[in-house]
Amino acid sequence: MTEKKDVDKYLKNFKIKMEIYDILFLDNRGKNQQALHDLELTPIMRRQHISALKVEDYSEGPLEEKMRGILPMWVFGKMIKGKEVYIKISMGKENSSTICISFHVAEHPINYPFKT
Repeated sequence: MTEKKDVDKYLKNFKIKMEIYDILFLDNRGKNQQALHDLELTPIMRRQHISALKVEDYSEGPLEEKMRGILPMWVFGKMIKGKEVYIKISMGKENSSTICISFHVAEHPINYPFKT
């Protein structure tokens, strides 16, 4: 089981890498692009929400990513404009941008093991 300290370390490292190499959003998935429209978010606002992720927003991970060979994925959830948003991120490959694989309204309730 992933511990709070592991999530905290991951988020700190992710945010540092995102500041250096930026973040790549996989918007070729329709629901990621639709979420921006539905939530009335600009791409900059979406990036700000990811930058603001906390340990309490953690849901699961690290998870193996099989389709693209990206480093392990981590899942978070966040309430944005009254809707629960599912966010799946990865550190990406070495010396390249971090990756946001999913950013869309949750299709199922999200479990938050560290939320009190």
